[in-house]
Amino acid sequence: MAKVSKSNRSRELKNSVAKWLVTVGGISVLFTLVLIFLYLLYVIKPIFESATVEPVTQIALTTKTETLSVGVDELKEVAYQISQSGNINFYHLKTSDEQAKNQYQSGDIALSQPLVEQGDILSQVISFGLDNKLLLTKQGKIQLIKPSFQAQYTDNSREIVPRVSYPLGESSLVIDEQDETISVLDFAMSDEKMVFVAFTQDSRLIYTSFIAEDDFSYSDSDYETNFIEISDEFTDVDEVYISPDLNLAFVRSHSTVFVYDLDDDSASLRATINPEFSQANTYLTTMALLSGGSSLLLGDNQGQVSQWFEVATDNGRQFKQVRTFKSQTNATQGEPAIRAIYPEQFRKSFYTLNEQGELNIFYTTSDAHLWQGTLVEENMQALAIAPRADGLVVMSESLNTDSVKQTLHVFSVHNEHPEVTWHALWQEVWYEGYAEPDYIWQSTSGSDDFEAKFSLVPISFGTIKAALYAMLFAVPIALTAAIYTAYFMTPGLRKKVKPTIEMMEALPTVILGFLAGLWLAPLMEAYLPAVFLLFIFLPLSTLITAFVWHNLPRDLKTKVPETLAPLILIPVIILAAYAAFALSPVLELVFFGGDMRQYITNDLGIDFDQRNALVVGIAMGFAVIPTIFSMAEDAIFSVPTHLTSGSLALGATQWQTLAKVVLLTASPGIFSAVMMGLGRAVGETMIVLMATGNTPILDWSIFQGMRTLAANIAVEMPESEVGSSHYRILFLAAFVLFVFTFIFNTIAEFVRQRLREKYSSM
Repeated sequence: MAKVSKSNRSRELKNSVAKWLVTVGGISVLFTLVLIFLYLLYVIKPIFESATVEPVTQIALTTKTETLSVGVDELKEVAYQISQSGNINFYHLKTSDEQAKNQYQSGDIALSQPLVEQGDILSQVISFGLDNKLLLTKQGKIQLIKPSFQAQYTDNSREIVPRVSYPLGESSLVIDEQDETISVLDFAMSDEKMVFVAFTQDSRLIYTSFIAEDDFSYSDSDYETNFIEISDEFTDVDEVYISPDLNLAFVRSHSTVFVYDLDDDSASLRATINPEFSQANTYLTTMALLSGGSSLLLGDNQGQVSQWFEVATDNGRQFKQVRTFKSQTNATQGEPAIRAIYPEQFRKSFYTLNEQGELNIFYTTSDAHLWQGTLVEENMQALAIAPRADGLVVMSESLNTDSVKQTLHVFSVHNEHPEVTWHALWQEVWYEGYAEPDYIWQSTSGSDDFEAKFSLVPISFGTIKAALYAMLFAVPIALTAAIYTAYFMTPGLRKKVKPTIEMMEALPTVILGFLAGLWLAPLMEAYLPAVFLLFIFLPLSTLITAFVWHNLPRDLKTKVPETLAPLILIPVIILAAYAAFALSPVLELVFFGGDMRQYITNDLGIDFDQRNALVVGIAMGFAVIPTIFSMAEDAIFSVPTHLTSGSLALGATQWQTLAKVVLLTASPGIFSAVMMGLGRAVGETMIVLMATGNTPILDWSIFQGMRTLAANIAVEMPESEVGSSHYRILFLAAFVLFVFTFIFNTIAEFVRQRLREKYSSM
């Protein structure tokens, strides 16, 4: 009795340990899934945060002249001010640590330098590039300067030292050959060309270009000057802007914008923009060019800003109003007029300043209103965006009875991901240059002013499309093979067939993708009719073989071992495939003019990609078949024998027993097998990466490719900058993929439980 008791205690201990191990393992799996879910949310959360603007420092200035322009270095440590008297003053800003305090105090002047001759007064300052400035005096003298900042290290400390350089020399440039005073001017420059478009006081619109023999990187470079008069019909011009590529000039006269094509030796009118206002007494107050120069921003006296760019129409390319931006001020007397528009240099964000001193931040692509508020209570003279778009420099002026007080304000801006909104991710967006709104994924480009396109719709659609075609190929083959193997096949043959098919699941998918992309895709393109013939010949030859076998004499059939009977289909299938490929050139010549691909493309108007959905469906189908087959075969084979025996004993045939008893009883397992295969297809990476063109398009055509969520993450994650919008959106794509599989598995479990409850009483 003692031995029995000891054995029982040992068994109970083992059962207890096994129970706890299973429990801990299950909880660990659930805990890991929750951690993955929370980490994805942690990475994704910042892209949906609103923009914030916070004050950093302010400096009371001693200068009394009007400020025309301000700026700051990339690190926001030194700011500069260009005054109407022609001086540029640099001010230290950073005093946040002891090292900086030992060097200087906030507000110390680092450098003050006159930019023009004594007595000259500046009337206009034009910014271009990262830190270049163009200065215009009232006498019409043009001078190009470049504020720069250099870091110096002495005694284990770093100091930002400002400098002023003259890229084209200290001599002034002649813009108008008639030496007339210039009222309005804009400037753009490339390595080999400088372009000026100006409006003179005698009402002439002129175009002046400087073309270098080598390039303008040398101050003593020789160049050719061309003076062209565009028009003398203007009585007034408010603003002029030149596109960064030097090809277009935008001239605003009151509420009409004239667009000119600029060539080396001519300027011609390209288009006229006349906005149609919804309210009476509405007129334009300002305009600006968005980063890249493709979009024009027009502000009016009703507080609205409209975005315009060229789109393709039946009458050629025309400028069209695409979207409108408006602040959220609840004003009873109407919105205050837009006073100025400040675009960021490398992104599609822009700032608007109205007559009440209120600042708004917008982003065009996502159609987002990011921030609204008042920076300073005093009159704002000048505003500049920091080079990295992470700060603002504002010069304000307060009028007292005794004196004029000027203050330099510095603000930090947290606006890391303005291009991301639910609208931009999941709805149609009208991108620059496109004829209409569309779903586009194009995350990167070689240009800094590229308009990122982060629609998740095409890659989510591609995931569903790839999984659908894979399941259409895999489910019929896998389920019929599972039914035959579990119900009809002899035990001896089953022991060989089932492990062989299950071994296919261990085949690396990269091998299948490699074969699909480099062997199957070119083969299918060369023998396209044969592919469609296979879908007819293979089932038809199988049915004919079965019909012939069924009608053979019993004596003849008994001579063939039952284990070898199914192997008769192998040569039949090989012959059917050979016939399909042999007839392919004949059918292609007779029905498709010798080239079926050209017929599909030219006659039917259907785009054809060599690596398309048909290739992916076949290749991924082979990867999914073992998963579905193994689980479905186990479910069918596990149906209790007393159910099949009882059905057969009551007079049912094998097919009736299969349809009415076996499949119904095994339906929970079969459904689970199909859903597991679907989950495998949704998450597949290497096959869709290597066997498709990776084109994120919305098209159900079997002749076109796709890009899936998993493949997109695998391709672009190594290239994305950590913490960038691109990086976080890829994590969002992983989260969407996680949700997809979670939904599929939840539905599968729900249906499986319902089927189990329904047929458990059989």
